[in-house]
Amino acid sequence: MAALSPQSSAGEIVAHLRTIGSEENRLGMVRYGIKIERALGISHGVQRQIARTIKRNHERAFELWDTGIMEAQFIASVTADPKRFSAADARQWATSFDSWDIVDGVSDLFVDTDAWKELIEEFAADEREFVRRTAFAMMAWSVVHRKQEPVATFLGFLPIIEAHAADSRNFVKKAVNWALRSIGKRSMEMHSAALAVAERLAQSTDKTARWIGKDAVRELTNAKTLERIAARKG
Repeated sequence: MAALSPQSSAGEIVAHLRTIGSEENRLGMVRYGIKIERALGISHGVQRQIARTIKRNHERAFELWDTGIMEAQFIASVTADPKRFSAADARQWATSFDSWDIVDGVSDLFVDTDAWKELIEEFAADEREFVRRTAFAMMAWSVVHRKQEPVATFLGFLPIIEAHAADSRNFVKKAVNWALRSIGKRSMEMHSAALAVAERLAQSTDKTARWIGKDAVRELTNAKTLERIAARKG
């Protein structure tokens, strides 16, 4: 089989993926709550290496996505062009989300698109577990990706976090918690606002909201966390 290159077709990439998949890796994924029905058993590190080798190709990314293979879909998300990726594309891809790992991987792409804020609001309101998780994964990723974004944008996410903190579904509540902690660690200004939300949730009568709040309070009041935040600019 020829080595992969930027000229490789979707079919050639998938054929390569099938040769390096590992049943042992597939079974190991189960321990992390990852669905393996569509997976070949290839580590994220190897997937990212393949994505770097084949480079960005927007049209081919959609061909890879349409295979339904988890690893091909992750590579599709890394090699698609976020500037050409529309809100409609994001909605279409989100319809097939069925595992937290693909959500978190693809959310990395979504947050780089022009429609990212619109999608966060829309996906948070969506009752599907993995679509709603997408909204909060995007919030968390946006803290990293959107370095020039005004503080007001992130503070605007806090009411959405609070509104869905009682969603007890495992993959939603963990993403809500992730988003709250991430926002709180971006800057001292955002830390105060996020901590206030966390403290309110920690006193909630709802079990899920209380867990999210207490866990976030624990991290946001940790001395080492506070040192890292204070050392940042902005």
